[in-house]
Amino acid sequence: MQTAGDVKVVGKATRYVNVIDFLKKYGVGLALVVLIVLNCVITPNFMSVNNMWNIVIQSSTVMLVALGMTIVIATGGIDISVGSIMALSSVAFVHFLPHGVWVSLVAAIVVALFFGFVNGGVAAFFRIEPLIVTLATMIMIRGIAQLITDGRVVGFIHTEFTQIGYYRIGGIVPIQLVIVAVAIVVVYFLLKKMTFGRYVEAIGDNRKAAQLAGINIHVTLIWVYVIAALMAGFAGIMETARLSAADANNMGMLIELDAIAAVAIGGTILTGGRAYLWGTIAGVYIMQIITTMVNMNNIPHAYSMVVKTLIIIFAVYIQRSND
Repeated sequence: MQTAGDVKVVGKATRYVNVIDFLKKYGVGLALVVLIVLNCVITPNFMSVNNMWNIVIQSSTVMLVALGMTIVIATGGIDISVGSIMALSSVAFVHFLPHGVWVSLVAAIVVALFFGFVNGGVAAFFRIEPLIVTLATMIMIRGIAQLITDGRVVGFIHTEFTQIGYYRIGGIVPIQLVIVAVAIVVVYFLLKKMTFGRYVEAIGDNRKAAQLAGINIHVTLIWVYVIAALMAGFAGIMETARLSAADANNMGMLIELDAIAAVAIGGTILTGGRAYLWGTIAGVYIMQIITTMVNMNNIPHAYSMVVKTLIIIFAVYIQRSND
């Protein structure tokens, strides 16, 4: 027989579960709206057209990397080598630039594809934890990039290619927005409209069950890491166009952390099983808006790191609650 006290406890528990479920479904969107409203109040010229485009441009490389990272994390894996792949793809592009832009593009993409294949192949066939595999390749790849450039920033002069980094369609829309939009559409179709997406989520949910269901685990994982590396390679090329230089020491440094944070904030569970693409997109903009807010209000950058950390911890807590 339930007492009045028991009913109150059950009622509170039910309300708690309902709040957690609401935050899981709509928390990232709500956080994005709150951040935008807050900045409209406290940040001068936040809603100006130029500032909105700046947010799009500055978040574009993280967005590309985060889209690939979403697929990786949905399998229950992780890839912390993407920043180094960005750097080496950039170095490869600049190294082959005297032979023409198209040769340089192919070289940069081949480099990214190769190391994506290495990451996926080692993780899949040797059953080594992806964190360990990509930690090793992260160190190796950046080391290779630094050896090729002798640790120096390598600049170049190529007016047509450099202009791509600043090109605006119709003089208004940054080219980065188009590139990001195309990448989002491609990843959306991979995850939501093709069997590949179901394979990815099945592997993350239960690898043994996926194997018993006839899914080729090895091939799928290789493709997952190849796609993540390809996204990182394109991000490196975009950054190279913007900077007119290849910086093996700093390009892509710690971008994997921003990407993982955006994916976690967006609701993709770090243990795998489900990919929330739209959540990742919102998560990237949340991270960038926090940085913009700090910069435009002359707040020390360290505060943005603290705020981002708290948001990540809260997001992971919400994921783990009521599982």
